[in-house]
Amino acid sequence: MFYTYVLKSVENNKLYVGFNSNLEERIKDHISKSVHTTARIGKVELVFYESFKSEIDARRREKYFKAIKGKRTLKIMLKDSLAPSSRGLGQ
Repeated sequence: MFYTYVLKSVENNKLYVGFNSNLEERIKDHISKSVHTTARIGKVELVFYESFKSEIDARRREKYFKAIKGKRTLKIMLKDSLAPSSRGLGQ
């Protein structure tokens, strides 16, 4: 299987989109800050992933999510995950 995944920075809500064939190991790499691109954005958490049988399909999805239209789509899809954690308290 191949995966397209989205990580969110806990500190500033920035998103990182990636692709890999071993999601569990790759997420561990990101969390341990051994991945240069996410080491700079601080603590990250997995907020979304999709699995694909084809590497080509997973790469296409990653490319789409990195494009402007895909970023908009992600923000709509993940609006509850991207909201501040204090949202809704006391309501």
